[in-house]
Amino acid sequence: MLLYFKVKNYRSLRDEAILDMEAAALKDSPDILMPFHRKNYLPAIAVYGKNGGGKSNLIRSMWLAVQFICNAQRTQTEGEPVPVRPFMLNDYSLNEPTAFEFAYVQGGIKYVYGFSGTRDHIESEYLKCWPKGREKLIFYRDKQEFTFPLDNEKKRKDLISEAVGKNQLFFAISCTMNYTPCIEAMKWFREKIVFSRDFTDINRNLIDYREDERMLQAIVSAAKTADVGIEDIRFEIDQQEIDLNTENIPKQMRGMMAALRAFSEALKQNGNEAEANLSMGKLKSTTYHTGIDQLGKSHQYELTLSDESDGTRRLMTLAPAIERTLAEGGLLVVDELEKEMHLMLVEYVLNRYQERKSNNNFAQIIFTTHETSLLNQEILRRDQIYFVDKNSNDGASELYSLADFSIRNDTNIQKAYLLGKFGAIPSVEEVK
Repeated sequence: MLLYFKVKNYRSLRDEAILDMEAAALKDSPDILMPFHRKNYLPAIAVYGKNGGGKSNLIRSMWLAVQFICNAQRTQTEGEPVPVRPFMLNDYSLNEPTAFEFAYVQGGIKYVYGFSGTRDHIESEYLKCWPKGREKLIFYRDKQEFTFPLDNEKKRKDLISEAVGKNQLFFAISCTMNYTPCIEAMKWFREKIVFSRDFTDINRNLIDYREDERMLQAIVSAAKTADVGIEDIRFEIDQQEIDLNTENIPKQMRGMMAALRAFSEALKQNGNEAEANLSMGKLKSTTYHTGIDQLGKSHQYELTLSDESDGTRRLMTLAPAIERTLAEGGLLVVDELEKEMHLMLVEYVLNRYQERKSNNNFAQIIFTTHETSLLNQEILRRDQIYFVDKNSNDGASELYSLADFSIRNDTNIQKAYLLGKFGAIPSVEEVK
C-alpha cells in the first residue's frame, strides 16, 4: 500500500509535490478507508488539471522513479547519465538534484525509500523501515559515502558499496548481491505497481513482470460484469479452444502468454488490422452477445474483436492490471483513465477499488482525468481529489488537494471547479 509519494525538481514540478494517500479528518464515506497503524488511507485518488498543466508529469515522475529503482542495475553502465530531467525554466534548477521519495507498506511493514540525483551522479539515497513501530535505518548514502547500522553483515555491505557506481542505486545493486533487507523492500516496487502511461502499454508491463495464465480470464470477467453487452469470450490457439476454468492446461496450449501478448497488442488496434494480427499469431477471439432471432427468441451471436467499441476494448486492456492489483493488494497508476470510456465504465473501475467486497487486499488506484462528473462528493471524498496547476509567470506546476479548501459538504464541486474556484482549468478567451 502506498502511503505517500514525493517529487521535487522534475520537469514542471520545480518545488516539492506530495501526493498523500493518508485520509484527512473528514466524516465522508468512512467505509472506503483502509486502516494501517492507527491511521486511515485512501483507495483512490483522482488528479485534475488543464492540458499542459503538469498532471501527466506527476505520473511520469512516479513511473520514471520506479523504472529506475527496478532496473538501475542493468541500465546504468559506466558513464550512463542518471535519467532525470530537472526544471529548466530558470537559471539554477538545472544544477540542483531531482528528488523522489516513497512511503509504502510491504509485508505489513512500513518503509520509506528515497533518492536524489543529477544527470551526473546520485546525490543521496536512503531506506528506512518500522518493523516493530520504531524507525530502523537500513542504509543512508551521501554521494559515495555509505552509512549502515552495526550488525554482522559489515563485509557484505562494504562489498556492495564498492560495487555501486556514482550513477547507480545502492538499492538496486544490493538486491542483485542478495542483501536481504533490500530484497524484501524491493518487492513492493517490482511486484505491486502497474503503470499505464497510455492504455497501450499496460499489458506489456504485465507480461514483463508477471506471467500469469489467468489474465485472459480477468479480461473475460471484466467484460461480462461491466455490462457492456458481452456474455462470454472464447479464445482458440491453433484451433484449440482454451478452457479458462480448468487448472489442467494441455502442454500444447502453453502458448497462453503468446496468446495474451497477441491479444493485448490487438486491443489497441482497429478494425481488420486487429483480426489479421490475431490470425497471424494463431489466436482467435470471439465475443458473444445476446440478440433476438426472427422468431422473437433470445439467441447468442458471435462478434469479432474488431466489432467491439473502443470503450469496451479499453476496459478489456485495463482488466488484467485491475484484477492483479485487487488480488494482490497492488497499486494501479493510469494516465487519463476516462480515455475512450463512458462515465459509467470509469465509475465501474473506481468502484472496484472503493468497495470493500471487491477490494479486501487494500489495493489502490491513482489516475489523471478530465472527467468532471467524478467531482461529486457522493463518488469521491474531498481528500481524494487533487489538482495540478501551472503558474503562467514561471512555468512551475503546483500539486494541491481539494481538502485544502474550506467548502461545505453540499457544495457542487463540479460547478465550482468549472467556474475556476480551485484553479487548474484552461483559460479560454473568445476570439473575435
